[in-house]
Amino acid sequence: MALQDKLDKFKKQQENMHSMLSSITQKPGPSKPLSTSKSVPYSATQLAGAKAPAQPVKFSNDTERLQIINGIRKGPVGSQIKRVIELLKDTRQAFTSDQINEATYVDVKSNKAVFESLKNNLKVNYDGRHFSYKAKHDLKDKNQLLQLIRKFPEGIAVIDLKDAYPTVMEDLQALKAEGKIWLLSNFDSQEDVAYPNDPRVVIKVDDDLKQLFRGIELPRDMLDIEKDLQKNGMKPATNTAKRRAAAEFQGISSKPKIKKKKHEISKRTKLTNAHLLHLFQEKPELENPHAGRS
Repeated sequence: MALQDKLDKFKKQQENMHSMLSSITQKPGPSKPLSTSKSVPYSATQLAGAKAPAQPVKFSNDTERLQIINGIRKGPVGSQIKRVIELLKDTRQAFTSDQINEATYVDVKSNKAVFESLKNNLKVNYDGRHFSYKAKHDLKDKNQLLQLIRKFPEGIAVIDLKDAYPTVMEDLQALKAEGKIWLLSNFDSQEDVAYPNDPRVVIKVDDDLKQLFRGIELPRDMLDIEKDLQKNGMKPATNTAKRRAAAEFQGISSKPKIKKKKHEISKRTKLTNAHLLHLFQEKPELENPHAGRS
C-alpha cells in the first residue's frame, strides 16, 4: 500500500510539471530580431519534449528500487536480521538505525520486532544508539590471537575464533607455519583445534589416555604404518616404498641380515684376560658332580 501511494504521488508531480511548462509557453515574451548568423534558441515546449524520454527511465529505476525495498521490509524478521549482522560483521563498524536503513534497506527504527531481535542478538552489541558486531573473543591482531591460544593448553576450537576479526584464519595459518601453534583435527566433530606449541606449557594427560596410547600395537612394517597414517588424513614423514625401491636399484638389500655374534675367545681375549683363563676352561667334573663316585 505504501508503494502504491508513492507511485501516485510521483505521477501527480509529473502532471504538475507538464501543466507548469504549458503555462510558461502560453505567456507572450519579448520579441527579438531574427539573425541568420545566430542559431535560433529552443522554445520551452521543445526543451520539455527533449527531456521527456529521460523521465520514464528514471521512473522505471525508482520503481525497481522501491520494489526491492518493499520486498526486504515485508520479508521475515530473521532474513532482515541476517542482512544487518552480515553488514556489521563484514565492516566491523558501528551503525545507527538510519545508517543501517541506508545500507541494507532494513528499517530498524520503525520495525519493533526487528529492533528487539537485533538488540538481544548474541552477535550484536547495542550501546543505546549504535549497533556493532560482537565476536566470541575480542581480538584485533595476530599477537592477541597467539596470547589467547596460549591460555588454552588443552586446545581451543577454531570455530570459536573464526569471527574474531576478518583476517583471523590467515593469521592462524601463519602461526602454524611459524611453529608457534598446532592445528589438529578432531575426529569426532571433524573440526580443527588450535594448540599452543610452547615448551613452557605443562600439559596434563589423563591416565586413561596414556594406557590407550601404550596399548595400541603398531605394525612392524613401516609400509603398514604409513598406510594407517594416510587413512587417518595424515601425511607420513617417510616414504618407505620409495626408499626400498632406490635401495634395490642400487643393489643394496632393503632388509639387511643381522649377523649373530659368535661368543668365541679371541687372541685378544686370551691376552687381556690371561689371569681369568681358568674361568673359560671347561670343567667336566662341574658339569656332572656325581661322575666318578661310587
